[in-house]
Amino acid sequence: MRGVLLTIAAVTCAHAQWVIQQSHTTASLRGIHNAGGRVVWASGAEGTVLRTVDDGQTWQTCAVPQGAEKLDFRGIQAFDANTAIVMSSGTGALSRLYKTVDACRTWRLILTNPDESGFWDALQFNGRFGVLIGDQVSGHLPVFFSTDGGETWGKLDPMAIPAEGKNQSFFAASNTSLLLDPRSKNFYMLTGGGNTSFIAVTLQLTAGAICKECPHVSFAHPELAVGETAGGFSLASRLNGQNLVVVAVGGDYKAPERTDGTAAYWIDDQGHKGRWQPPATPPSGYRSAVAYYAPGKTWIAVGPNGTDVSMDDGRNWRALKPAAGQAPDANRDWNALSLPFVAGPGGRIGKLDPAAANATKGE
Repeated sequence: MRGVLLTIAAVTCAHAQWVIQQSHTTASLRGIHNAGGRVVWASGAEGTVLRTVDDGQTWQTCAVPQGAEKLDFRGIQAFDANTAIVMSSGTGALSRLYKTVDACRTWRLILTNPDESGFWDALQFNGRFGVLIGDQVSGHLPVFFSTDGGETWGKLDPMAIPAEGKNQSFFAASNTSLLLDPRSKNFYMLTGGGNTSFIAVTLQLTAGAICKECPHVSFAHPELAVGETAGGFSLASRLNGQNLVVVAVGGDYKAPERTDGTAAYWIDDQGHKGRWQPPATPPSGYRSAVAYYAPGKTWIAVGPNGTDVSMDDGRNWRALKPAAGQAPDANRDWNALSLPFVAGPGGRIGKLDPAAANATKGE
């Protein structure tokens, strides 16, 4: 997007936190992706792309794609240490995808937004299957897809996903308003801007290929904040057997201290009969990103005024505070997650203390 009922409970603060790393940039970072194998990529304003191959001990500043010096790279998806795709957000042709296959020494432009009034918000891959979403164009939400690792892109029927209101859109805050289902080629989207919706898209296959004209689309409405600067900002999931647990976070980015409408959770019973429910204890304010930390069995949500954790699939949240000896602002001023890493404004990158999530269990 271009602009980017509280139950009182006894909540103790968890004392473990992010360890700040040296990124060697002051650019605002909104994209980060842990590709595994000690490889992590990050992206941000002014054509910034960063890369580490030693689990964050050192960060390399990548070459800026030609002509991208003023672009805002709000999303990045990496395949390995050499290969990644970065997404810029901006009106019309300012929304672009670039790909590198040589460890970010060179970049190739692979897609430019064909919609003059469009604005791309999120890019996600599951293997070689990728989805790209943007703000509404002519009353509908555009979706692009790739089945070959981003080399070529198709577009779903432009009329397939109607917007529910003239201001409904996605927030390009953390590249996580889009969630791919790990069990299939289906995906989910979370909107805001006046109409807060969870949109589930089931793709149809025809002769082994995705049918552009026949996706099945359904809408649900989690109890998240509503308003021009409010709504859903981020989705994350975990598998519980064959069932999918989904957590959404958001709020109003112009009122970051407000706690109402900042989170919701949904558990799929494979019959798609799950329903969105609000938490008993919400996060401590607006949250732009959420992710599940499997080693600690913990959900983590971040935003400008702090970090919160949930140990019960989003039913209750509590604040995560810096431990002794850590930076006093280590818990705040964050935009995006790809655990155990977090990125934020001013070139901020942090890494979760290995004991952090486990430490919350006994507090």
